[in-house]
Amino acid sequence: MAGYLVSDTRKVTSCRLKEMKQKGEKIAMLTSYDFTMAGIVDGAGVDAILVGDSASNVMAGNATTLPITVDEMIVYARSVVRAVKRAFVVCDMPFGSYQVTADDGVRNAVRIMKETGCDGVKIEGGAEIADMIRRIVGAGIPVVGHLGLTPQSVNVFGGYGLRAKEEAEAAKLLADAHALEEAGCCAVTLEKVPAALATQVSRELTVPTIGIGAGNGCDGQVLVVHDMLGMNKGFKPKFLRHYAQLHDTITDAVGQYVGDVKTGDFPNDNESY
Repeated sequence: MAGYLVSDTRKVTSCRLKEMKQKGEKIAMLTSYDFTMAGIVDGAGVDAILVGDSASNVMAGNATTLPITVDEMIVYARSVVRAVKRAFVVCDMPFGSYQVTADDGVRNAVRIMKETGCDGVKIEGGAEIADMIRRIVGAGIPVVGHLGLTPQSVNVFGGYGLRAKEEAEAAKLLADAHALEEAGCCAVTLEKVPAALATQVSRELTVPTIGIGAGNGCDGQVLVVHDMLGMNKGFKPKFLRHYAQLHDTITDAVGQYVGDVKTGDFPNDNESY
């Protein structure tokens, strides 16, 4: 069982992520939103944990990531940080926290760092937010960029389909990736873009790329933990691999518990005081 556990227990930092890219060591990232899951994920050896605005879907039941607030993200991220000993913890900056003004972005990034203790923030967007990223990095905050399918822009895209299929959008994504690196991003997430393009971006940048639906040429991969554990029964995009089927396992366990309570089998004498 211990074969997949990492032997290097040093805290992962933004600098170490870059070192991993330089050494050709792949970066394993998963999401977490609560203390218990984060402790399990960290203990199993992931290099980075994303407190994603996907909490809006997974934890709150919203149809998109748009409704979640800074206050809610802080609650989730603070819970995760309390459990983590090794992984680099990055918190998504939710929709509305930086889109109005750059001042809002800097202020909210500082607040997230102060109130959660996380190691960095993640922001969706390209060259248009480069100046804001410079200010946030200048304030001492590591920033992970996010290009390709940016879910906060779902209403502009008209859905969650593959991005940068056409030459013009692919060229813009490549230019945006360089702009994010030049602005000071410590890593760049590439979501749902052609594998060949993601590989090109990964080769041209000196900072690591983290892919989700972007092929194996990225420097690392990220998945939503509830998805890869098979807790969301109806969600199975092409890029997702199920490493467990916890929906069935949990359903069976709860069903057995209900049955034991109904029949009076639980609690028995050994489970009573």
